[in-house]
Amino acid sequence: MSDAYCTDCKRETELVVDHSAGDTLCSECGLVLESHSIDETSEWRTFANESSNSDPNRVGGPTNPLLADSALTTVIAKTNGSSGDFLSNSLGRWQNRNGNAERGLIQAFKTIATMSDRLGLVGTIKDRANEIFKRLEDQKSTRGRNQDALLAACLYISCRQEDKPRTIKEICSVANGATKKEIGRAKDFIVKTLGLETGQSVELGAIHAGDFMKRFCSNLGMSHQAVRAAEEAVKKSEEFDIRRSPISIAAVVIYIITQLSDDKKPLKDIAVATGVAEGTIRNSYKDLYPHLPKIIPSWYAKEEDLKNLSSP
Repeated sequence: MSDAYCTDCKRETELVVDHSAGDTLCSECGLVLESHSIDETSEWRTFANESSNSDPNRVGGPTNPLLADSALTTVIAKTNGSSGDFLSNSLGRWQNRNGNAERGLIQAFKTIATMSDRLGLVGTIKDRANEIFKRLEDQKSTRGRNQDALLAACLYISCRQEDKPRTIKEICSVANGATKKEIGRAKDFIVKTLGLETGQSVELGAIHAGDFMKRFCSNLGMSHQAVRAAEEAVKKSEEFDIRRSPISIAAVVIYIITQLSDDKKPLKDIAVATGVAEGTIRNSYKDLYPHLPKIIPSWYAKEEDLKNLSSP
């Protein structure tokens, strides 16, 4: 009980809450101070028609706009008596057949949600991936194809379109066994299929090396100063014609920055953290080496420090 001002008693009195009626009363004079209040606490009353069923739920799941009649389902329970068994069983079988169409979609959305959670992706990316898969399903384009690869590719495309790109290798790590090649093929198939649907090419969004820097640097446990230098160096590298993928440029910049610091990272560790092969990092280093004086921030490393780096 709590205290409140009662207009009849003209002072603070204890309150009594009648939960069944939703009324709040003065404990001394009985004046109803508030009526029909809503109880926002959890309700654990069971509405099952059998004593063996203790499930307290009496509402459907959350609404999903990608599912028809989402959260408006009705579960047909078995009757206690034998007279209604035939009708109950018949309705139950009909209900199961009616739900088969969306059962695959629900499972696909759950898989996408699991992959998103493992990668730490925001809800908007997950929702867009669901939408992409739903469009494929509506066109009957998913039949006979690797489901895990398709779902992973939907997530990859969603990340690109939301300007939060992930590498194919990162997506592959949560793709339930789908290989990088399978995900790549599924991605190309989705882009082609959705392009034919709309009559326009599907925009995936450009990838920049800077999109991966913070995550890669965090995986390597680099200092704040080193991360800042790496981000500035990557931004500067865009001014030069370095014909390497953004992920390769990010990896080699991280390698150079760590070699200029006291906390040097082995090439093997950088390859693991970035998903770029050691040989690719070495070849990218050759391309980037001539531009280092203009790329590496002067506040981070002096010209003498750059000369001490190993030549390619």
